Amino acid sequence: MGYKIVVAGATGNVGREMLNILAERQFPVDEIAVLASRRSIGTEVSFGDKTLKTKDIDGFDFTGWDMALFAIGSEATKKYAPIAAKAGCVVIDNSSLYRYDADVPLIVPEVNADAITGYSKKNIIANPNCSTAQMVVALKPLHDRAKIKRVVVSTYQATSGAGKEGVDELWDQTKSIYNPTHEVPPKKFQKQIAFNVIPHIDVFMEDGSTKEEWKMVVETKKIVDPSIKVTATCVRVPVFVGHAESVNIEFEEFLDEDEARDILREAPGIMVVDKREDGGYVTPVECVGDFATFISRIRQDSTIENGINLWCVSDNLRKGAALNAVQIAETLGNRVLQKG
Repeated sequence: MGYKIVVAGATGNVGREMLNILAERQFPVDEIAVLASRRSIGTEVSFGDKTLKTKDIDGFDFTGWDMALFAIGSEATKKYAPIAAKAGCVVIDNSSLYRYDADVPLIVPEVNADAITGYSKKNIIANPNCSTAQMVVALKPLHDRAKIKRVVVSTYQATSGAGKEGVDELWDQTKSIYNPTHEVPPKKFQKQIAFNVIPHIDVFMEDGSTKEEWKMVVETKKIVDPSIKVTATCVRVPVFVGHAESVNIEFEEFLDEDEARDILREAPGIMVVDKREDGGYVTPVECVGDFATFISRIRQDSTIENGINLWCVSDNLRKGAALNAVQIAETLGNRVLQKG
């Protein structure tokens, strides 16, 4: 017997990817419902070899459904998640709405799967920010060996992190530069994204950091260890899919780069590609469609006593969003609901 699964926001980038991954990983689905806003009712989406038509989320009865994977943004989640949760359907939410709620577990299954039992307080589980998810997968096994004191991370984040509008803006601006008969001014982003980089993701906060940078700090502490100090600079780059990160880690004790490489090779969810030669590393283009978080450029930082540098790349629509949500569903099923 399988699960009755709801995917809310099924017509968006992340929602479609959730459906792809549920099918790819052969999640034990007994019945599936795909929901969207009223303007998208009847839109067809693929689930394995099936074609499904979206239903209106407004008025949908969540009673009797086991899990709902939400990819509908914070405002809609604020309205519909409590309705689903009250009906007994566990919500796995991809928005930022519940990530910082003490009564809602924030889960990356390779890192803190045990925390999933806390879902019962609100019947909701939060999916972390895309840039946080891939980083903590790399941090956790190293933290278990040599406790991390501080992390300095610079991100290179793909336009798909801003949704379909972000991808379209990069595509349209790129075409307009090659064919300058039609100007495409910035709409989704603050400045031109084609052939440019923008050190600004989400809104600015009082201390000069952006909300995206704040998310990485707070979420890393909640998922891995509240004692870790984190400072982040988040940058949007002209890439369609795949977030990259340059990560500098300071430990409480010495960790040799070779041992760090071996630890990461054995860690769940990670693929190490680290050859000190031309092309001996992974870039965003190469990670698209893959489940793994790729780690390259592992090396000692000689400027501090106990430091390691590494390069971290992952498909942000997968590990950063849809894949992690499905892995949460798998963990919930295996550890708690035990139906499949």
